[in-house]
Order: sequence, then structure tokens, then C-alpha cells
Amino acid sequence: MLTLGQHRVYRFIQQFVEQHQYSPTTAEIAMGIGIQSRGVVHRYLKALHAAGYIDLIPHKRRNIHLLPHESESTELTLPLLGRIAAGEPIEAIHDDETVNVTEMFLTPGRYALRVKGDSMIDEGIQDGDIIICQHASRAHNGQIVVALIDQNEATLKRLQKNNDATVSLIPANAQHRVQIYPSHRVTIQGVFIGLLRLSPQPM
Repeated sequence: MLTLGQHRVYRFIQQFVEQHQYSPTTAEIAMGIGIQSRGVVHRYLKALHAAGYIDLIPHKRRNIHLLPHESESTELTLPLLGRIAAGEPIEAIHDDETVNVTEMFLTPGRYALRVKGDSMIDEGIQDGDIIICQHASRAHNGQIVVALIDQNEATLKRLQKNNDATVSLIPANAQHRVQIYPSHRVTIQGVFIGLLRLSPQPM
């Protein structure tokens, strides 16, 4: 089973070859999937090669050759990057609604974090939830963000930029205090877009 990043690279290569009749360079892949590091692209290509999806031809600039492969599984995974502080259950959706998880999470720059704590309880985010975030270095007032404090401690809070060059990180739980820091101490690492939770099943 391919990871989300590997699947995105593989799909981009397929579409590029169909359109141009030749393979993309690592720079074109990086630009096409919205990442800056060619080293990351090289790692994805090595993984696809090891999994039998592509062949890499030595000493050629356009060195990717797609290999015949059985229909790919629709199952995708998101990278689980760590734990982050937060809270409680989400409201149930109507049973006639459907969600295309593949389309939702194939967007470049998305990643997962596991929640630890209850500071976002009133937003329906509980301990143990898997939250989905979009990589971002900026956010608007009122958005729930992944904030890194002093390049050390990450937390999930609602963002408020203040006029005195400070930032308020606002919890969604009356038992937690608003955290206020000078702006230079807070780095935005992503914006919260949703969460995943499985209901425990009786044995």
C-alpha cells in the first residue's frame, strides 16, 4: 500500500506521461505536487521503484519508466507526525451523508497528528483523535492552528493576532487559560481542517 505522498507522486507521473509522452524531471514533480525539496521527491521515487511501480534508468535526466501494475488500491495513509495538545467528541453526521476520504486527503501538504489532552473540548476535538492539518506558515484570526512555541512545544489552539505584536492562543475549554506570547516566539506550522475518529465496537 502506498503512502499519500507516494500515491500523489505516482499519480502525477502517470498524468504527466499521458500528457507529454515522456517522464517528468524531479524538479517538475516537486513543482507539480507542491513541495520544495527534490530530496523528498528522490525518496518517493526510490520507494516507488522498490514497490515495483516504476523503473529508474541510470544516467538519464528523464529517467522514470512506468511499469505495468495491477489496479492500485484506493487505500491511502497520512503521515502521523506526532502528538499535540487538545479535546472532546465531534457531532455525529447524518447517516445519508457520504465523504470521499481519498479526494479530501490527496491535497498536497496535508498531514495527520494525534491529539493529546482536552484543551479544545468545545470544538469537539478529543484526546486520541487524529486531526488532519494543512501545512501553512500563516493563518487568519479565528483559525485553529498548529502553533510551535519557541521552536519546542507544539499546541493546537485558535489563533488571535493582537495589535501589540503578541499572539493569543485560545483554548476551547474554560478550564484552560489563554496563552499570550510575543509574535516572534510563535511559528504557525499548519491549519486544522478536520479529524478522524472511530467509534469503539463491542467485543
